[in-house]
Amino acid sequence: MSNHSHHQHSEHHHENDHHEHHNHYDHHAQMVEDFKRRFYISLIVTIPILILSPMIQMFLRVDWRFTGDLYILFALSTFIFFYGGKPFLVGAKDELKDKTPAMMTLISLAIIVAYVYSTAAVFGFAEHDFFWELATLINIMLLGHWIEMRSVMGASKALEELAKLMPSEAHLIDEDGNTKDVDVTELKHGDHVLVKPGEKVPVDGEILEGKSTVDESMLTGESVPVDKAVGLEAIGGSINGEGSLVIAVSKTGNETYLSQVITLVREAQESKSRAQDLSNRAAKWLFYGALAAGLITFVIWISLGYPVSFAMERMVTVLIIACPHALGLAAPLVVAVSTSIAAKNGLLIRNRAAFEGARNMEAVVFDKTGTLTKGEFGVTNIYASNNFREEDVISYSAAVEAQSQHPLAKGVTKKAEEMGLSVKRADNFQSLTGKGLEGTVDGKQVLVVSPGYVKELNLEFDSVQFNKWSSEGKTVVFTLVNNQLAGMIALADIVRETAIDAINQLKEMNIKSIMLTGDNTKVAHYIGEQLGIEEIFAEVLPHEKSNKIVHIQEVEGLRTAMTGDGVNDAPALAIAHLGIAVGAGTDVAIETADVVLVRSNPLDVVNIIKLSKATYRKMTQNLWWAAGYNILAIPLAAGVLYNYGIVLSPAIGAILMSLSTVIVAINARLLKL
Repeated sequence: MSNHSHHQHSEHHHENDHHEHHNHYDHHAQMVEDFKRRFYISLIVTIPILILSPMIQMFLRVDWRFTGDLYILFALSTFIFFYGGKPFLVGAKDELKDKTPAMMTLISLAIIVAYVYSTAAVFGFAEHDFFWELATLINIMLLGHWIEMRSVMGASKALEELAKLMPSEAHLIDEDGNTKDVDVTELKHGDHVLVKPGEKVPVDGEILEGKSTVDESMLTGESVPVDKAVGLEAIGGSINGEGSLVIAVSKTGNETYLSQVITLVREAQESKSRAQDLSNRAAKWLFYGALAAGLITFVIWISLGYPVSFAMERMVTVLIIACPHALGLAAPLVVAVSTSIAAKNGLLIRNRAAFEGARNMEAVVFDKTGTLTKGEFGVTNIYASNNFREEDVISYSAAVEAQSQHPLAKGVTKKAEEMGLSVKRADNFQSLTGKGLEGTVDGKQVLVVSPGYVKELNLEFDSVQFNKWSSEGKTVVFTLVNNQLAGMIALADIVRETAIDAINQLKEMNIKSIMLTGDNTKVAHYIGEQLGIEEIFAEVLPHEKSNKIVHIQEVEGLRTAMTGDGVNDAPALAIAHLGIAVGAGTDVAIETADVVLVRSNPLDVVNIIKLSKATYRKMTQNLWWAAGYNILAIPLAAGVLYNYGIVLSPAIGAILMSLSTVIVAINARLLKL
């Protein structure tokens, strides 16, 4: 975050705070409490200071003066200066030590000038004292910081919420089959854990026993509970449904999916952003500008023959007004809010700078399988012949396919379910190597075989239909019942509905969609036509993918985002202007990606670009508001309009300044996707 967001108070120094986020968060909470406490105590002490101040009494037209009243005033103000002003003084020391004067240095300058000048007045070396202004300034600054730190902390809460998802205990099953409750941190790889109905899954692991549905919506954004059975993976933090599961621990501690998500979100919050660097530079120049403005103000009023106290008051006001509170806050708050919005929407930002550049993308390259398509076979067409109906073709095929683990088999059995057909039992099942499957269903011999086998048997089939499907890159299987052709089934990788939507939205944004796939040209063009993709690179070998990205970036001259889900996509993800890994939770190219999509939803690619644009808009609004406020307020504080009776007192200056901070904080909060 910017130099300001951490406030660089050495007593609350958390620049090196790379402990667990939890400590970081507790630490932040302590700082918030500290500012709150300092604010309330200072506020109470300010009341007698106001009553004792000669200037306030004059203003109220009362006279409560008594012998030694100024010494009491001096004592109370000294307490406020050191107690209430401590965070600012310590922060200024740190800033000057790092040779980066900014916020804290500016506030400290204002309160030191006010304190020293007022002390001189008490002991007869100057006319008026500014103790009441010193006290009100410190109060308002403490209040501003407290509000600001609370809002910064609100943004860090997204991480806390994620951390809370993890259960702390697990039911460990020992060698004798007895269960005992242990702390999750004690689990080791290979341990067996029981997850009862309705409980949270304690760690990532493989299911050994049981069947259930698991709600992974908090983790993956997938709203429909996922069916889980033996051999599938369970993710720690997801919620088990109505069945009991026994899982073998595969990942513990920091390796778990949720821990990786938390780490990614934290990295994103900590990674420097270009706009923040800009605001840091702006804060530094404002400090020098304010210092110069303050000195010039002082010199001009003195040379115009005004008393030192008046010139001093103007100078103090300029120094107070110039505190670029809002500026230091402008970027970090937007970053924090956008990071937590992204995380809630299943977009994990690893590299801030690349994410901020997403708003300028001109082309998005999609890997086909698993990204634009579901990566699983589905039945696209059914053809029935010789008095068989489509239902019969699927019913007989599914009975035999149900015994097989092949991806095509799953597609056929799924189609039977969709058509509401009960899958019959197949006896005498056997796999005919390289040809297909065979079994007996209702006493009939059923074969589900390849086109080659049908040609061997010299059976007649509709070759026009067959060739059309094959030319679209579909896989066609034939169903034979008692050696008679019952029909053909065409299967293909199913296009995601959301992919069509995503490509259309990108077109509206004038962003070119490109497909990059290792699949054959026929399949690629068939899918490309369904989606309306303009440019297709097919039959690309894994190591050639990054070359294609370079070609798009350099030859076509387009700022390019690459979206992929596999290890083979990693080099291309690294080379693209924006690397987007799809389907977090696998050991995908997460390491090389700039943004990770928790859901394998192509629409999220559009969301990244939209969020990047919205984030940038908010940042520029905030930077302009913060800097613009200072540009306007400093001349008023210097007394440019003094002859017209318009003059800013230090207290009003401080109130306005805190107000600008609050406005910037509210504006950041209004960021939406």
